[in-house]
Amino acid sequence: MVFSSAVFLFYFLPGFLLLYYLLPWKNTTLLIGSLLFYAWGEPRFVPLLLLSAFLNYSVGYLIARAGPRRKALLVTGVVLNLAMLGYYKYLGFFAGILNGLGLREGALPAIVLPLGISFFTFQGISYLIDVYRRDITAQSSFLRFAMYKAMFPQLIAGPIVRYSQIAGEVDHRSLSNARIWMGLRLFVLGLAQKVLIANNVALAADRIFAVDPSRLDAASAWMGVACYSIQILFDFAGYSSMAIGIGHMLGFTYPPNFNRPYSATSITDFWRRWHISLSSWFRDYLYIPLGGNRASPLRTYFNLALVFFLCGLWHGAAWTFVIWGLWHGALLVLERLGGAKLLARLPASLAQAWTLLCVMIGWVFFRAENVPYALKYLGSMAGIHGDPALLHPWRLDVQASSLTALVVGIVLACWRMRAPAVRMPAVLVHGGHLAWTTALSLLCIASLAAGTYNPFIYFRF
Repeated sequence: MVFSSAVFLFYFLPGFLLLYYLLPWKNTTLLIGSLLFYAWGEPRFVPLLLLSAFLNYSVGYLIARAGPRRKALLVTGVVLNLAMLGYYKYLGFFAGILNGLGLREGALPAIVLPLGISFFTFQGISYLIDVYRRDITAQSSFLRFAMYKAMFPQLIAGPIVRYSQIAGEVDHRSLSNARIWMGLRLFVLGLAQKVLIANNVALAADRIFAVDPSRLDAASAWMGVACYSIQILFDFAGYSSMAIGIGHMLGFTYPPNFNRPYSATSITDFWRRWHISLSSWFRDYLYIPLGGNRASPLRTYFNLALVFFLCGLWHGAAWTFVIWGLWHGALLVLERLGGAKLLARLPASLAQAWTLLCVMIGWVFFRAENVPYALKYLGSMAGIHGDPALLHPWRLDVQASSLTALVVGIVLACWRMRAPAVRMPAVLVHGGHLAWTTALSLLCIASLAAGTYNPFIYFRF
């Protein structure tokens, strides 16, 4: 059950919110509703989700009350979390590597990847580390902790909500009509990003990436990666906005996750704006403990490379994701070696164009099924392709609706100028909010009713 589905929009969400607002047992209602939401698509993995919650609750409880054994308990908890993630997400990948090296033979039985396991595993690790550091007090109630772990708005697509960010609201939270209205507006805005922009360009991107790269001319290859760049931004950002909006409707303040990343003027700036909850997680729980940029330059470069190698691997168990992570790590190292100063001297538009070029090259690896395909695709982007008579023109795959969504998405994602602040009467502000929220809602409903393409790209994460 995804946020942009009719089942969620017209049945689950209204029914759940009605019960949530009427019943006095908010945490219990949210826990049961979240487990039902997860069970809709992954019923066999509900026990795994609850096991993860019990594991982190129990270890966190013990860490908070232990003496000299606190560090050993932390290590045990982190290892158990990583073991769970490693079994479901990476066992087949590493077994394939060993097979290729001749160190083992035979294929492993197929292992189904549980939805959201990367997100709720990182939640658990951050909770244990924060309890160990005494940044937070361990939660004493398993019900409240399980509610935090299972909260459906951010369970399968982020943002990664740390316990410390909502600790006060787990026990006590307040709701007001103004906050619910703000949450609804954010949800509709995110839904429009997903349905009206991401879904439309996704159809064109999937069709182009389904073609043999040797049959793509440069224009077609660039059109494909442009569509995918807009798709992944508005899909991720749209889901984050929907999650944050639902959080407000429930009384929770989730952290921001995107801040116009394609307006960045360097890769460093890009990672301050893209998937903020993930990049800040790696910064706080891996990069800084490794020494960050406080050690020697060589150690700093190693830290960056390691963090982004793991960041790529976090996204998926495939060499394409690893190369994508290492690509970004290498670009960050180059910026520390002097590239950042060079970019700072350029006009902002040129620095932004360079950053976008680097990001789009990385997206080719992120989207491709395998490394050979990605390399051929990059060759087509550079004008290296096969027989001109066999080339596949992009116009066969990009419909008018996709092209319109692409243009709108590019303008919204890349436009650097901000509208001037104008003070308006409150009645006009509220009226404007009501008008655009209603209009976007109707457009989204019409699009979904028409049965438009509605992919869910988080199965691999």
